[in-house]
Amino acid sequence: MINQNAIGMSFLICLAIVFNFSLHRIEEGHVGVYFRGGALLPHVSTPGFHMMIPMLTSFKPVQVTLQTDEVKNVPCGTSGGVMIYFDRIEVVNILDANSVYNMVRNYTADYDRALIFDKVHHELNQFCSVHTLHEVYIDLFDQIDENLKTALQKDLNEIAPGLSILAVRVTKPKIPETIRKNYELMEAEKTKLLISTQHQKVVEKDAETDRKKAIIEAEKEAQVAQIQYNQKIMEKESLQRMAAIEDEMHLAREKSRSDADYYQMEKQAEANKLLLSKEYLELEKYKSLSQNAKIYFGQDIPKMFSLGGCTDFPDLGSSRGKIDSPKEG
Repeated sequence: MINQNAIGMSFLICLAIVFNFSLHRIEEGHVGVYFRGGALLPHVSTPGFHMMIPMLTSFKPVQVTLQTDEVKNVPCGTSGGVMIYFDRIEVVNILDANSVYNMVRNYTADYDRALIFDKVHHELNQFCSVHTLHEVYIDLFDQIDENLKTALQKDLNEIAPGLSILAVRVTKPKIPETIRKNYELMEAEKTKLLISTQHQKVVEKDAETDRKKAIIEAEKEAQVAQIQYNQKIMEKESLQRMAAIEDEMHLAREKSRSDADYYQMEKQAEANKLLLSKEYLELEKYKSLSQNAKIYFGQDIPKMFSLGGCTDFPDLGSSRGKIDSPKEG
């Protein structure tokens, strides 16, 4: 009875051990690849719990989300023979889940060692070897990130499709201390020159602003003067037009008055021509004579009062004298 219990207990212990070694878990953001006897199995598992044959099968998780590989202390020799060191280079990359099997089969589960770490060393040394220290440290430093990313991605597209380089960040390299101090002095002088240049530009800009202000002010004054001049011209022209209109109105009034007087005189002459007949003149003559207070008579009187078309007074005698008009009353 004791032996059976011991055997049963041993079986349960063995079963627990087997179950413990066969059950495994794949974290989210990873997939699992399996090896049996060192050979890669074609099965790739997804996140979660999975079973495998213990002792015979092993697995490795492979990350298929965004990850950053840090390549540290990369030596680099410039074209002038100066050795510099890049303290840290960060490579942001992502592996496509569908490419995991081929990637592990060709480059093992530590594919980033060959495809990223070693390639970064190679590409950086290629870059440094054809450029001077000044170009690497100053002039072309801002281009290293993009050039390195482009070079890595170009090779990966050919030899390891499915692995994408999203970004590369390169820190400032370490250079010999004496050279660094010289660069610092040079940068200080460049800064002074830049400040001086900027100050000169500010002065020139202020002068240009003052000149533009003066030009604008002069143009404004000229425009105001032109407007005032045009206004005076318009006022003079208005006065001239008003005077011309008044002259025309006066001329028209005078002409109308002259025409009216002429018309009146013309009509009066026609009326007189009709009115001054022989009989009317005789009548007017006697009316005029009848209004005289004294009447003179004698031989010379007919000659004195002789009028065209009128008969002379009759001869009243040779004696000269006068006849007073009868007194009233």
